[in-house]
Amino acid sequence: MRTGTGRRPVLLISTLLGSLALAACSGGPGSGAEAAGPETKISVSPAAAGKEAPLGSPIAVRAEGGKLTAVEVKDDKGQAVAGELAGDGTSWTSRGKVRPQASYTVRTSATSDKGKRSSATTTFTTQQAPKVNKLTNTPGNGETVGTGMPVSILFDHPVDKDKRAEIEKSLKVTTQPAVEGAWGWVKDWSGQDRIDWRPKSFWPAGTKVSVNGALAGLDSGAGGWFARDYAFSFNIGADRKAVIDVPGHTLTMYENGKPVGSVKGSAGSPQDPTRGGIHTVRSKNAAETMDSATIGHGNEWMLDSQWVTHLTASGTFLHSAPWNQSIGVVNNSHGCFGMTTADAKRVYDFLPIGSTVEVQGSASTKVTDVGNGLEVWQETWEQWQKRSALK
Repeated sequence: MRTGTGRRPVLLISTLLGSLALAACSGGPGSGAEAAGPETKISVSPAAAGKEAPLGSPIAVRAEGGKLTAVEVKDDKGQAVAGELAGDGTSWTSRGKVRPQASYTVRTSATSDKGKRSSATTTFTTQQAPKVNKLTNTPGNGETVGTGMPVSILFDHPVDKDKRAEIEKSLKVTTQPAVEGAWGWVKDWSGQDRIDWRPKSFWPAGTKVSVNGALAGLDSGAGGWFARDYAFSFNIGADRKAVIDVPGHTLTMYENGKPVGSVKGSAGSPQDPTRGGIHTVRSKNAAETMDSATIGHGNEWMLDSQWVTHLTASGTFLHSAPWNQSIGVVNNSHGCFGMTTADAKRVYDFLPIGSTVEVQGSASTKVTDVGNGLEVWQETWEQWQKRSALK
């Protein structure tokens, strides 16, 4: 009897040790047989073993034989890459595409169908782009501009027509208060490609505008790629504009829709009439030399002027014309609106960049091309909408 009783503690210890051994092997909940099952197989694209990953794709993580429980992706700058986990937990996809010549680290956690937990890390580097397409935005970040200012984005390299829709979809304008508007593709006066966003009608004074471009990793065509995202914001200032009455030799200034003063001047002659329609003040220069060669008149003159307000890129300006003895009496300029130096400064100070100048009563029948400056108001809203690549 004593011999049989003495063996029982040994059997109990053996059983306990066996239970502990099974628990130590388990990768998760379930029996020891389930724990012995295979781990979830994780694949990451466009990662290519030992090779630089191709451009043009989002980062995609796939789980086979299990579900993803966590995905963390960071680039070589330590910035997190945003993405979405599928509802069934079997895949994760980044919101944007991979950037040229960048490194990415993908860390995943998963649980297999048999309950086994696992983790994995994948690092890959992307190919270098033949050309990086950069952009120049107008207005600049933080600027306060007039009520006629469009958002204007100029590209360093050409943008293929079949790439424009995706690029346009990646650009977003947010305004406070809400303002209706649309993107339109433009050929800039320089010959470069451009995309502008204009409101349906002039901005309300005080509007706050934010522009975001999720462009990183997008193909612009002809070997060009965008290497980063863009973001900038600006504010709409006071409601100021001017109207030029060509036959009356007068420029009238308006604030909040009411006239606040006028000056006399000389518009273009019958041979070189001032361009009609609504122009946007694109830039200003306190002192400038008027060179006849820049507007197709050879070496006829080289004159110094002050308080120059630029409208078109081809040379339609508001400026002082101290050499003109017929200001306010005869329209005899080569397309500009010339004034006394004092009046030119008055107009220069009144009109902010982005305000509008409407030329009425001009003999000119030419419609100024939208790319000849910031000439988005030369077209009706219906005409403008046709410039979108999404229509």
